[in-house]
Parts: sequence; C-alpha cells; structure tokens
Amino acid sequence: MSRLARVAIVTLSVVVFLYVGLGYVLGKTGDDKTYRSLSVFGEVLQHIQDDYVDEPNMAVVTAGALHGLLESLDPLSGYLSPREYADYRDRRKNAQHGEAGMTLSKRYGYIVVVSVVPDGPAEKAGMRSGEILEAIGGFSTRDMSVEQANLLLQGAPGTAVNLSVVQRGKSEPQEVSVNRAVIGPQHVVADRVAEDVAYVRLPAIETLDVTELRDKLLQFDKQGVHKLVLDLRGCTRGQVPDAIVAAQLFLSSGKITSLEGQTVPRKEFPAEADKVVWRAPVDVLISPSTSGAAEVLAAAIGGNKRGDVVGERTFGSASEQKVIPLDDGGAVILTVAFYSTPAGKSIVDEGVAPTVEVHPTFLDPSASSDTAGPPPLGPGQLPAPDDPVYNKALELLKGGEARKAA
Repeated sequence: MSRLARVAIVTLSVVVFLYVGLGYVLGKTGDDKTYRSLSVFGEVLQHIQDDYVDEPNMAVVTAGALHGLLESLDPLSGYLSPREYADYRDRRKNAQHGEAGMTLSKRYGYIVVVSVVPDGPAEKAGMRSGEILEAIGGFSTRDMSVEQANLLLQGAPGTAVNLSVVQRGKSEPQEVSVNRAVIGPQHVVADRVAEDVAYVRLPAIETLDVTELRDKLLQFDKQGVHKLVLDLRGCTRGQVPDAIVAAQLFLSSGKITSLEGQTVPRKEFPAEADKVVWRAPVDVLISPSTSGAAEVLAAAIGGNKRGDVVGERTFGSASEQKVIPLDDGGAVILTVAFYSTPAGKSIVDEGVAPTVEVHPTFLDPSASSDTAGPPPLGPGQLPAPDDPVYNKALELLKGGEARKAA
C-alpha cells in the first residue's frame, strides 16, 4: 500500500470518528471552519507520513491524536483501544476484581487522586487525596485518560501495582507499592454526638447507602434528636440518581438539580414533599475530596437554603458519560451532560462553594485545593475533637444559626 493511501485511510478513519463517534463535537453545523480543521488534520498526517525522521507507526499516531482530542474536552472523556475496551467490559462484569481504592481525575495533564477509600489499599499505603500519580506500573500518566488509569490500577486481588506519586510538599515523585484488594460496601457512619445533635457520614451514595441514611434519620427522629451534621467529605463514589433520592429525604420544595447536554434535553429534578424524612435543621460538610453524586446532594441542600454547607469548595465532577463503541473494537468515553446546582450553575465548572468557608488546620488558607488532604476517617470513626469544619457546623447548629427546616 502506498504512503498516500495509508494516510488517506487514517485520515478517513479520524473523520468518521469525529462525525459519527463524537456526534459532531467539532461543530455540528457543517460550517467551513469545521471542514478546514479536518483538512489541516489531514495535512499534518501527510507531513508526518512523508517527512518524519523515521517511518511512523500511523496506528500509534492516530491513537495519540484521539487521546489528545478527547483530553482537550474534559478530564473524564477518553479513548480506549480495542484491548483496553475488552478489559473495560470484562471488569465491569466482574465485581470481584482487585483495585487500589482511589477515585481519580486529571489536573495539569496528570492523574490526580480525588479521594482514597478509608482502610483501602491506597490509604494503607499512605496515599492521600490531592496527590498526583505521575506513573502507574511504569507508564507515564501524562497522556493517559482516567479510565486507562483505572484499568491499570485494577487486577487480581493480592497483586501489587507500583506508583510514582508526587506527594504534598515534595517536588520529586516517591515510589509507592499498593496491594490490590476487593473493595466491599462502605457503611454509613451515624451516632448521637450531643444531646440534640446527630452525626451521619456517607462514604458513598449508592442505593444501599441511601437506604441506610433513611433508616438512621428515622431512628434519630424517634430518639428526639433535632439537629444533624451530614458529612460528605471524602465522598466520591455513587450515582446521581441515588443522590437525588437522598436529597428528597431533606427537601419538601425547590429544585434538586438539572441535567443538560448538547444532545441531552434539559431535565429538572424537583423535590417532593411526601418523600421528606428529616424536617429538622441540617448542616453539610464538604471538601475538595467531595465529588460527583455527593456534590449534587450538597448543592441541593445549600442551594435551597435548607442548611449551611461548611468547609471548602468541592472538586467539581458531576457529569454523565456515555460509552460509544467504535468499528475497530475500541471505544470513546464521552461526557454528554452536566449536572447543575439549583441556581443553574454547572457543578463541573466550579464545584460547590460552601456557604461557610472553613479551612482545616493542616492547610494554609491560601493553599491550592489540589494540596494533599489528611487521611480519611476510618470505618465507624467520628471526627476528631479538634476538626475545625465539624466544630463550625456544631457551632452553627447549637447557636440557632442553621437554615430553615423543611
């Protein structure tokens, strides 16, 4: 096959990818700018094929172009090769695969740790939220999608994965070995912390967690407890539909969230009075390790002035992804819609801002939210007596400054 023919095939495959796989991401209007961009892309491929110092592997070149294209959109969009997509499907079917126990995103081109599972493999290895994974198993994360990183971190339980980690306050990466394990369900932590105050921490927002939350709220109400601290710090796992169900437990009116994308019609999720379980005051604790479904719940309570949201701005990653299989056996993971606060602001753009900002004592108030966080609270563990975020929420509740009841 001639050089020109090979370039034409590669160019055509990319064009098909752009228009069919991505649904006109580069411009669905069909204007001249879109076609000029594709023409430039083909021209660059031609020069790579004709003028590069060595004869390039055009499959590798194309894969690199696809990675860069998707990474330019948002942290959670990405491309999976045929082999990676096969692994992705297999591991979605196998609930007993080993993992490191981390929620990941991307910042500054590298994989960043949003949170670690309490008492999970990564936490046991000393890893913290905010740290950067420079390499996984010897592979640089510089051009790696979040899903590719997740696939590398997964494996047989008991096996180790070596990480190059840039830790807080250090310029050089440190080598960390994490032993993979099956991560079981994390249970809701709940206790009466004062005569009239209850504390509940959600480690995740899945159906089981929301059921446990509802049961705990009913239990506290029967006990005559009339104030609640809801801790969503470190909560990154879960699904937004479950967060909407959780918000219904607190809100008798108002809008919980809305979902909208280029091809996803706007949909609003209103509160329903007959689903309320907790009508007493509630304050929510958040941090940069609060993301996804937990952000929707925090925004719903704060945005409807149902309670104060105390702590630091959340990570900002409440969105919906779609997996689009490609003809070559690979796939695109594409963000197709964003969730918004009750006021209509995209959570992905800015995260959820606290109504009462409090910085933990281990951080300089001027420090970036990317700074590594403290170890997560362990299973069943309550906040430390000197936890400033927790103490501020208690102060607001006991002082009668809490927002309106449901």
